[in-house]
Amino acid sequence: MIIKDAIAFPGVDFYDLDSELNDEELMIRDTVRKFVDQKIIPSAGQHFEDGTFPLELIPEFAEMGILGPTLPTKYGCAGVSDLAYGMIMQELERGDSGVRSFVSVHGTLAMYPIYTFGSEDQRQKYLPEMAAGRMIGCFGLTEADHGSDPGSMETTAVEVDDGYILNGSKMWITNGSVADVAVVWAKLEGEIHGFIVEKDTEGFTAIAQKHKLSLRASITAELYFNDCKIPKANILPGVKGLKGPLATLSQARFGISFGVLGAAMACYQAALDYTKERTQFGRPIASFQLQQAKLAEMLSEITKGQLVCQQLAKLKANGKVRPVHISLAKRNNCYWALNIARTAREMLGANGISLEYPVIRHMCNLESVYTYEGTHDIHTLILGQEITGIPAFS
Repeated sequence: MIIKDAIAFPGVDFYDLDSELNDEELMIRDTVRKFVDQKIIPSAGQHFEDGTFPLELIPEFAEMGILGPTLPTKYGCAGVSDLAYGMIMQELERGDSGVRSFVSVHGTLAMYPIYTFGSEDQRQKYLPEMAAGRMIGCFGLTEADHGSDPGSMETTAVEVDDGYILNGSKMWITNGSVADVAVVWAKLEGEIHGFIVEKDTEGFTAIAQKHKLSLRASITAELYFNDCKIPKANILPGVKGLKGPLATLSQARFGISFGVLGAAMACYQAALDYTKERTQFGRPIASFQLQQAKLAEMLSEITKGQLVCQQLAKLKANGKVRPVHISLAKRNNCYWALNIARTAREMLGANGISLEYPVIRHMCNLESVYTYEGTHDIHTLILGQEITGIPAFS
C-alpha cells in the first residue's frame, strides 16, 4: 500500500513554539519525528486495516528511551523533561494513536504507579525490564459496567495468609493480551488498592478484544481474575483509595493532550497538501474561500492547543499543575483534534475515506481518544465543579 503521508513532516509551528524547546527537547522531538516518518507511517494504514500492532518496533522504542522516559535514570529510564515527553507523544500519535497508546499505557499507566506507589524492591524488579522493553505493562481499572465511575468497581481482593486472592474482570485494557505485568486496581476490605499481577499467575487470563473500528492497531483485551493468587510483595504499598488510579490517569492525560495535536497536525497537513494539488473548475481547490476558511480554523485550533500544552508542561515542571488543568487540556485538545480530522475528511472528498491517506484512520482513532481516560462530558463536569464549587456527578 502506498501511503501519501510517508514523507518528511514539515511541522506545524505558526507561533514559533519550537523556540521554547531546549536543545535536548528539540533533539528528542526530531529523533522521534524522523522515526515516525520512516518506521510507523509507511505501514500504519496496513496495520489499521489488518488490526495488528507493530510489535517488532518495541526494541526500537526502548533503544530510543521512550518507554517511561520521564522516570529516573537509576531505573534505566531516560529522565527527560515533561515537555520532551509531550513532544514524544505528539509525534507518536501523528503516526498512529494506537502506537502512542501503547507507549503511553506502558510508561505512564504501568511504570508510573510502580515508581510512585511501589516499594523499592518493586521498582528494581520491574522498571529496568520495562524500560528495556523486555517486560510490557498494562493498567487494569475500567470494568464493563464501571467506566466513568471507577469507585464502583466490582473486582475484589481478599487477604490470605501468604498473599491476596483477586476475583473480577477488567475491560478495554490497552496492551492487555501481550502484557507481562498488569497494574490492577481492586477493592480490599472496601478500599481500592493497586496490585502487580504477572502474566503467568494462575487464575489470570487476558483475552484480546476484536471487531473494533477505532484504534485498530492498538492491542486491547479483557482481563479475568478467577481466584487469582498473588504474593503479598505485589501490593502497591504507597497508596490506597481512588487517589492512586486517578493520579496515574492524570499522567497519561497529560501525554494525550499533546498526542492528539500530532493527529490533528497530520490531518491538517494532509488537507493542505491535497487541496493545493486537487484541481476543480480549472484551479486548485485551496484557492476557494471555503477551503481556506477550514484551513485557517484548523491552524488556529492547533496553535491554541500547542499554547495550552506548553503552559501545562511549565506548570507540571514547576510542581504547580492540578488535575483540573490537565482536564481542560485533554478536553479541549481531543475535541478540536477530532473536529479537525472530520473537517479534513470532508476536504479530501471520496479520498478522505481511503487508507491511502491518513485522515480517516486518525478520525476513527480519535473517536476513542475523545472518550477514553475521561470522556469529554466527565472532563466538562470536572471543570464545572472547579468553576462553581458544586459537583454534578456525585
